[in-house]
Amino acid sequence: MTQYTGALAKMHVHADTEHHVQYTLPIGEHLVEMNSLIGRKLTLTNLAQINCIHCGTQTNKSYSQGFCFNCMRALAQCDDCIMKPEQCHYSQGTCREPQWGEAHCFNTHFVYLANTGQSKVGITRQIHGNVSSRWMDQGASQAIVLYRVSNRLMSGLVETACKSFISDKTNWRLMLKGEPEKLDLKALKEEMKTAIAPQIQTIRNDYGLLAVQDVEHETIDIHYPVTQYPEKITSLNLDKEPSFTGTLLGIKGQYWMLDNNRVINIRKYTGYQATLSVID
Repeated sequence: MTQYTGALAKMHVHADTEHHVQYTLPIGEHLVEMNSLIGRKLTLTNLAQINCIHCGTQTNKSYSQGFCFNCMRALAQCDDCIMKPEQCHYSQGTCREPQWGEAHCFNTHFVYLANTGQSKVGITRQIHGNVSSRWMDQGASQAIVLYRVSNRLMSGLVETACKSFISDKTNWRLMLKGEPEKLDLKALKEEMKTAIAPQIQTIRNDYGLLAVQDVEHETIDIHYPVTQYPEKITSLNLDKEPSFTGTLLGIKGQYWMLDNNRVINIRKYTGYQATLSVID
């Protein structure tokens, strides 16, 4: 048996040249390659301690996926405008951390369309090798860039325009039920651009032509290490069930899929002290 102990964090993701997703789990000082553990029996145990991923303080409850209450209230990365960038209030002089905002929000963003079991719109800051880690974290099987925008506020304004026609939410249960039907995202992109053309022109009139730019981008197909999808999903909760053992059958998004139709969202337990045991 091999054991790893420490604070959990969301899995690192990257795609190979054929867009097959590779997963690495940070747990304390360890980086565990998860793809090689597909088909292996694992035990994950909650050690009943949570530490804030920013300040390290022990906390009884995790806020905003890994922060203590004080950091959740103080950090710009935990502000409401991170989830709703159209509410950016930097220009009002009320940003919690102006330097953090300048580094993370005032740079190029992309608005995209994805297939996570159903079509959705979303925002990402970075795309490497035509694939964004955001797409992989959401379990998207297809994605295409809709627009390049000048900053996070612009991405929120464009996404808001899109949300009149398409959801910005991922139905995680639907995403985990299997390989979704292929969507013609290129055609959907053209339909979306036509539908929101008046709103895009208004944004350009208000903020300049470079605020929202058209992008030539082909649909990307993304592949996940899954040998078997659950037929009926049972969600595991480390707060209610501090330890579980099961055979890892696949990984998609930030979810492990285990035998007996069980799944667990690893990102939800960021900051939890835990032990991962790989049973030989």
